[in-house]
Amino acid sequence: MDDLIKDDFTGKNEGPLYPNKPLRYLTASSIIGDKVHDKNNAEMGKIEDIMLDLVAAKIDYVIVELGGFLGINVKLFAIPFRMLEVDPANKRFIFKGDKEMIKNAPGFDMEHWPDTNFHKEDDYWHFM
Repeated sequence: MDDLIKDDFTGKNEGPLYPNKPLRYLTASSIIGDKVHDKNNAEMGKIEDIMLDLVAAKIDYVIVELGGFLGINVKLFAIPFRMLEVDPANKRFIFKGDKEMIKNAPGFDMEHWPDTNFHKEDDYWHFM
């Protein structure tokens, strides 16, 4: 039996290790806390959480924390996952837009999470 198939049935790693290249899979815990930079390499914030679309079975949005200091004046943004590009070499994500897009985006604070239906693709991010 081929080692790869044998691994699938036994749960034991008996064959060679296969790298995750090109990058195809990430765990949620490896994404949460990752930094987000803009296209000009400026740090924008970090990923606080992930919003899953259970119907479509995909990551819909990530919650990105921007600004603030020690939890004061922190603003959160629900950014469509499609607006981020993974940068595996630097273990971060690159926001495909510019800072003006974020400045004008609907954000929220930790005490007032929006109704998730507010952040659907027919809102602010629809034309981005």
